[in-house]
Amino acid sequence: MAESASLLFNPHTYDPAHFDPETRRLLRATVDWFEARGKRRLIEDYRSRAWLGDFLDFAAREDLFATFLTPASAANKDGRRWDTARIAALNEIFGFYGLDYWYAWQVTILGLGPVWQSDNAEARTRAADLLSRGEVFAFGLSEKAHGADIYSTDMLLTPDGEGGFRASGSKYYIGNGNAAGLVSVFGRRTDVEGPDGYVFFAADSRHEAYRLVKNVVDSSKYVSEFRLADYPVGPADILHTGRAAFDAALNTVNVGKFNLCTASIGICEHAMYEAVTHASNRILYGRPVTAFPHVRRELTDAYVRLVGMKLFSDRAVDYFRSAGPDDRRYLLFNPMTKMKVTTEGEKVIDLMWDVIAAKGFEKDNYFAQAAVEIRGLPKLEGTVHVNLALILKFMRNHLLNPVDRPAVPTRLDAADDTFLFQQGPARGLGSVRFHDWRPAFDAYAEVPNVARFREQANALCTFVETAAPDEEQSRDLDLLLAVGQLFALVVHGQLILEQARLTGLDEELLDELFAVLVRDFSAHAVELHGKDSATEAQQNWALAAVRRPVVDAARSARIWEQVEALSGAYEMGQ
Repeated sequence: MAESASLLFNPHTYDPAHFDPETRRLLRATVDWFEARGKRRLIEDYRSRAWLGDFLDFAAREDLFATFLTPASAANKDGRRWDTARIAALNEIFGFYGLDYWYAWQVTILGLGPVWQSDNAEARTRAADLLSRGEVFAFGLSEKAHGADIYSTDMLLTPDGEGGFRASGSKYYIGNGNAAGLVSVFGRRTDVEGPDGYVFFAADSRHEAYRLVKNVVDSSKYVSEFRLADYPVGPADILHTGRAAFDAALNTVNVGKFNLCTASIGICEHAMYEAVTHASNRILYGRPVTAFPHVRRELTDAYVRLVGMKLFSDRAVDYFRSAGPDDRRYLLFNPMTKMKVTTEGEKVIDLMWDVIAAKGFEKDNYFAQAAVEIRGLPKLEGTVHVNLALILKFMRNHLLNPVDRPAVPTRLDAADDTFLFQQGPARGLGSVRFHDWRPAFDAYAEVPNVARFREQANALCTFVETAAPDEEQSRDLDLLLAVGQLFALVVHGQLILEQARLTGLDEELLDELFAVLVRDFSAHAVELHGKDSATEAQQNWALAAVRRPVVDAARSARIWEQVEALSGAYEMGQ
């Protein structure tokens, strides 16, 4: 069997046997529901912006959201747990069939975050019951005037003199705000100044004091604007107060932003089947399109980038599930999944689109939908720039100051990921320590392009030690982001190699992938060289870090065979 057949999700052959029987049944049932619905209906619902009622009815019948999104501590039925590995698998399936379906699930995850972090037992029981009834949830954080700047919230809670509050204000860009049985809303008290006045509370979108204004996007995704007018908030509705409310907001985003990477993977997988099948059967100037060298290069690059996305994301799951108060390495790998994997997804789609050209616009293909939806993921739950700036906080410790850490195993066990809702204060990122990144590269020292990339990673360490931005340059975010891209590549490569070792990935495929990463590192080094504030030392370093990948025509030809095998491997029924 070709390597590609086992690396990419294929609904015709999908069998998640590594999960427990009920998880396996639910994942397969979800795939079967979409396949029975068919491509024509899938695309028509997307084009007509139909609300996802049929899908949510299916999820309710199967107890899907309740099974996957109820922590064991709040569960009222066996088999319910918060298991990041199976959540990631479902993200990929939803992305494969359409981001609208994923989005309803994603914002339910965000809406549940403040609840599952809360000590309010009554609210937790209420949430579990709502999930059991098939309800969706929403996360009321951002506002029209302030975006996600939670320091400036204008959702105001006025004491009512009876131990509760009356909430008034508006929220903007709130998914599921039209239908959520519970909306976790962030606001501030009018009688308390500063961080001590923050409040997270639970609201019901069906309450008479909750006014739905509109859907702010032209999409099946209901991304709402809503307003509360003198909404009654009692003690049973209070989820968090003070600094804990602020931490709950950031920690919820930590949980939710991870889901973007696997959704991006699903989108790219479906689009790749279409693109390779079309290109392989398209005759141009008397030859198949795939006979042209530049087409083979673009499709091969798209394929190996997609494999890298999957390897990195699968390995990141292990660090999420193994996290604890003394091991917060996930705080680096989390923004990496959101920033790096989703931007890789954009590159994958662009490479394929360059090949299939006008075909990518046709209304009867999934690709036209994928080309639009892939753009959204890098921009949700914090922009790429925000997450690049975040990972820079870890750069020196990760590259230069490793410590001994227990090896993190593959985590596919049926366990509850309790720490994700016990993350604690959202600070102290500079104190997070990491295991040595070098052994992951040492294990593949004989793979030519891994060795070539290792030279560049070593050079980045030298940069940090000898030419890092000084205090004045550190205020130049444009330059810092170029440095962040270089660091992101090293972390990306590390987890890819760790997962490759755990799964026994074909070394030729790995070599082809790292040829792409070598080119990427060189491109970002040249970008750094051209920055306005780059010093002479930084400019010299940047040009010295440029490398040419190790070229092996026979290797590339064998990897192309894997790509070509995708032609006709999957087509969604009508």
